[in-house]
Amino acid sequence: MELPSLQNPLLATYAIAASLMILKAVAMSWLTVIRMMQEKGGYRSPEDLRRTPLNPNPDPKQLAPNERVERVRRIHQNDLENIPFFLVSGFLFVLTGPPVWLAWLLLYGYVLSRLLHFAAYFTAQTHDMRATFWTVGSVILIVMTLWTLVMALLT
Repeated sequence: MELPSLQNPLLATYAIAASLMILKAVAMSWLTVIRMMQEKGGYRSPEDLRRTPLNPNPDPKQLAPNERVERVRRIHQNDLENIPFFLVSGFLFVLTGPPVWLAWLLLYGYVLSRLLHFAAYFTAQTHDMRATFWTVGSVILIVMTLWTLVMALLT
């Protein structure tokens, strides 16, 4: 049995796409913190109102929803609802040994759809635009999963 290796173009493609999606999801956590610091609000927990070097003048209003912070939280939540499916589906898809061009198209297509979804959401574009990019990613997940299912049933 051959050991997995990044010399395998399929595995390397998956590793790049998966790494980009993981970094994107983690970046959303940091962006949330940055937004809370910029806004000096959008906090969720009562203990966040304790006086600290980062919050020298706590105010109960800091617990009120802040749209700039909540927008980033919604983007992050959407990532957490979608990216894990990609990580699993993409890995299983690669195990089926699809043509490299198809792996590039689907895996990088998913990454692009998520980045465009982020840009549309972050800049408050219409729901239709955001939904279009989400739909592209969702269809890619369905295609990869069905491909994997068919290949598994045929073996």
